[in-house]
Amino acid sequence: MPRGSSRRQFLQTTAAAGVGFWVAGGVRAQDSKSSLEQIQFACVGIAGKGSSDSGDAAQSGNIVAICDIDENRLNGATNRKGFEKAEKFFDFREMLDKMGDRIDAVTVSTPDHTHAPASVMAMRMGKHCFCQKPLTHSLFEARTMAKVAREKGVATQMGNQGTANDNLRKSAAIIRAGALGAVKEVHVWTNRPIWPQGGDRPAEAAIPPHVKWDLFLGAAPYRPYANGYHPFAWRGWWDFGTGALGDMACHTMNMPFFALNLRDPISVVAETSGHNKDSYPKWSIIDYEFAANDDRPAVSLRWYDGGKRPPRDMVGEDPAQSGALVVGEKGMLYSAHDYGGAYKLIGDVEEPKVEFTKSPGHFTEWVRAIKGEEPAMSNFPDYAGPLTETVLLGNLAVWADGKKIEWDAKNLTATNAPEVAHVVKREYRDGYTL
Repeated sequence: MPRGSSRRQFLQTTAAAGVGFWVAGGVRAQDSKSSLEQIQFACVGIAGKGSSDSGDAAQSGNIVAICDIDENRLNGATNRKGFEKAEKFFDFREMLDKMGDRIDAVTVSTPDHTHAPASVMAMRMGKHCFCQKPLTHSLFEARTMAKVAREKGVATQMGNQGTANDNLRKSAAIIRAGALGAVKEVHVWTNRPIWPQGGDRPAEAAIPPHVKWDLFLGAAPYRPYANGYHPFAWRGWWDFGTGALGDMACHTMNMPFFALNLRDPISVVAETSGHNKDSYPKWSIIDYEFAANDDRPAVSLRWYDGGKRPPRDMVGEDPAQSGALVVGEKGMLYSAHDYGGAYKLIGDVEEPKVEFTKSPGHFTEWVRAIKGEEPAMSNFPDYAGPLTETVLLGNLAVWADGKKIEWDAKNLTATNAPEVAHVVKREYRDGYTL
């Protein structure tokens, strides 16, 4: 039996067999245990959010490989505890090809346009996968990520850490318990973008020797290097990022999505500052419509970014720079800031006693799932994929900029707008595939 197969079978049975060494804040590999019992991680993207994701992995097993398109980051990482013996790569494809039989699980913490190519390749090889939010760059990729994860039976999780917050889970339970009455309206907003957005491309510049520019581009169309794309401002460009909506909605929309099962919108339309279809607009207001289901009536959701917010008289105070407001017939639930970590009931609303499952910690949920326990809440097939689809549909409306998109979620099709099909499913450069 191949070594990778035996490792995977072991990891799926250790929890049931009682091989547990859980500690608060994560799973820590014990020196006395054999290497077979320790999860072997590979990390794609090791700076920015990748710094904490790979750090969590180092606390939960062995880091056997790291990958980044920035040579300075790779060289610097070898000084971090737990990374000393990791093999270094610039190209995730080479890493997975060479190290596949030594890797159990992969973290992917890269610009949005690389999430799906790296994650799908790893999952098709049977690797468990943690991927940063938003799960993908396009709607088709989100559907594919969920499908492949289910088919391969791997443990998965998206990095929307608020999902593990007790107050987010409690807020959702309060709404589901009917405390607000029938909910027909939701408002969600963010202070993003906090990077340049809505303008022309910067001037071409010399590629820094430590940056592997062609590998940064990955599946995206070729463009010359320019100052500003790497390491942060890529978020504002259609080819690389998903704008303010993609950056934050998997956090800020998370609580109402969970509470009201806001999957498969039937239509979406956007008002924006205008954009050149190369850089996202400076601001947008996006209106989603959701059909009624067995648990609630039809719901509308309005998203605001770029400084736009709900009116003060709706919230009863100056709205926080980011947050969510769920409006019911009896009252409202207001959750200020990004992660659903606090809530306030507004109006003649009595808070019910509710039950909800507490999380052992976001990354710990995924590690326990790898060990054979319950799936992480934000796993790809059941939660992260559908949430990402809902979020990214808003960008389809932003692209259309004023045209109402009628959406057939089952077939991933804008029934009245065939001109946006290339945004639903983008073409990859040669050498990259799902």
